[in-house]
Amino acid sequence: MSSTEENTDMVLPCVLVTSCDSEFKEEELIKQILNSQTLPQPTKREETVVWYPWTINNKYYTADVQLCVVQSTYQMSSEIAQSTQAFIAYFDSKVEDGLEKLNPWIPVVEDLNPEVLILVCDRVCENGVTRHEAQQWCLSHAFELVEINPQELPDEDDDFPESTGVKRIVQALNANVWSSVEMKDGHNQGFGLMSSLVASRHNNPRHSQDPPSCSLPAEGTLTNEEADHTDNSANQGTQEGSVVDAMTNLDIQELANLTAGDADADNFERLFTKLKEMKDKASSLPHEQRKVHAEKVAKAFWMAIGGEEDEIDGLSSGEDS
Repeated sequence: MSSTEENTDMVLPCVLVTSCDSEFKEEELIKQILNSQTLPQPTKREETVVWYPWTINNKYYTADVQLCVVQSTYQMSSEIAQSTQAFIAYFDSKVEDGLEKLNPWIPVVEDLNPEVLILVCDRVCENGVTRHEAQQWCLSHAFELVEINPQELPDEDDDFPESTGVKRIVQALNANVWSSVEMKDGHNQGFGLMSSLVASRHNNPRHSQDPPSCSLPAEGTLTNEEADHTDNSANQGTQEGSVVDAMTNLDIQELANLTAGDADADNFERLFTKLKEMKDKASSLPHEQRKVHAEKVAKAFWMAIGGEEDEIDGLSSGEDS
């Protein structure tokens, strides 16, 4: 009885879903994520904010989460902020200012620091938001771009084709280490790995880093151009580091999920696909960032599988030199 009450009182992790396209409703994306023609009964509703239940159920674990529709930053509450572990934003790529409509969400997302950040559109558009513009925006804000109906599909001859569309969204959400995760029987050998990641994510979140100065404006604090240049350089370095950290976190989460499972063909193939994605992603970074990214992946993965930090203290990257 007490355990039931405890589970009922537990605040479930939240996937915040918002749309900056007036012609595309958040519920439409949720139905696609759930692979259902209809929406489930909401667990909660406060005016236009709606919580829909979702049980992530794969062969490794189950996790109860909430898909929360929030149409505007003005509807944010402390309850939503404290439970948000993933953020999905849909935008209209057919208009040139489609990305600008996301601006109100940027400081909110920087404060929340959710584990999963996904930018969604139907497909990039040369007459609206181009692929280059969308990718640059994602790189600046540590998002992953997902096109629901991409014009260019993965090469069928590729041994490890990347996932696209809603399948990729679901894949990323399945790879996250949710605070409500429950490992399945037969996969308990991966529980230590998943547990260490849960502890790392939720006991030492990215909130502990200095908050980006762009979300905390302070007028009158800069008195000359030299100070402007110094602060801008520091902010740029912090931003670049946060982008690498966000990419590393997502990569480690998915690798953990894959390595905790059985050594079957599907899992093995997805593992190599993920490694290829990580290699391609890292190749787009400047040389120094690429070195830092590689070291952080190695260190984080070593710690996740139970390695001791003092055993890898000898590792050094460009950020230390």
